[in-house]
Amino acid sequence: SPGDALGFGVTLAVASVALMGLAVNVMAAVALAVAIGFYVFVYTIWLKPRTPQNIVIGGAAGAFPPMIGWAAVTADVGLGGIALFALIFTWTPPHFWALAIERKEEYEKVNIPMLPVTHGDAYTRLHIVFYTLLLTGTTFLPYAIEMSGLIYLTGVVILNIIFLYYVLRMYWEKSNKLAMPTFTYSIVYLMLLFAFLLVDKYADMITSGQILF
Repeated sequence: SPGDALGFGVTLAVASVALMGLAVNVMAAVALAVAIGFYVFVYTIWLKPRTPQNIVIGGAAGAFPPMIGWAAVTADVGLGGIALFALIFTWTPPHFWALAIERKEEYEKVNIPMLPVTHGDAYTRLHIVFYTLLLTGTTFLPYAIEMSGLIYLTGVVILNIIFLYYVLRMYWEKSNKLAMPTFTYSIVYLMLLFAFLLVDKYADMITSGQILF
């Protein structure tokens, strides 16, 4: 029932924040509490049924986890945490709007004002291109702040070229046939992007002697 679901959700939220604060640190716990509150009240209850910009603004909720992880390890948000937040924040619109194009009719049936429903497919495809370009620029932040090196830089350039290939083809062909492949690739893209960050970091630690075999 809705009441059981609410009670279960509140219990999990309170317990997770308390555990984070006791077992990790207060900064991470505060960030987690903000993320949960933003996702439930700002994104789900307020934004999602009211504005086609729900994914853009609400993307902040999905962008909190890597920043929380950063705070859990360092007890601070820092430039690195902000860079990771920015990556997810700018990745979310092209990722989710590609799915929204594919599932447009389902959003229409339940009166959720997703961008393809309110402004049409062509307008959405254009915005997917814009946000993918914004994402491309954002992906260079870790390298710019010396959080990563050439391994990450090389990998992310390749990932961005493929992503841009998908979204530009979808825009130029004025077709939705690439919407689901674009959505699928966006998931692989994000996984590999973070994998390159990890590989780059560990490679740097090995070469600097911080990790010995």
